[in-house]
Amino acid sequence: QVQLVESGGGLVQPGGSLRLSCAASGSIFSLFAMGWYRQAPGKQREWVARITRGGSTNYVDSVKGRFTISRDNAKNTVYLQMNMLKPEDTAVYYCKADMISGVAWGQGTQVTVSS
Repeated sequence: QVQLVESGGGLVQPGGSLRLSCAASGSIFSLFAMGWYRQAPGKQREWVARITRGGSTNYVDSVKGRFTISRDNAKNTVYLQMNMLKPEDTAVYYCKADMISGVAWGQGTQVTVSS
């Protein structure tokens, strides 16, 4: 069993930056890949970025060049550095772990981009 706790969300002006963190605890040895998803009001949850245990990364087109996903395996933590934020990035951001035994989700952290 894996527990995920996100942090780092908040209110930021357009063009600003935030760094989200997701700390994992539990059956760490089984983690394969971790990712970030987001859900805006009235919309379905969408995939944002993914990183494998080896460090390979993928991004949805709308965040390429602005967001960077990274991980610190020694700390069992994955990060999402978000730069040049736009109002349309406003959403609840969720961390997800893909494991051999299944998946786990965090509780989410709110990101609001507004002037």
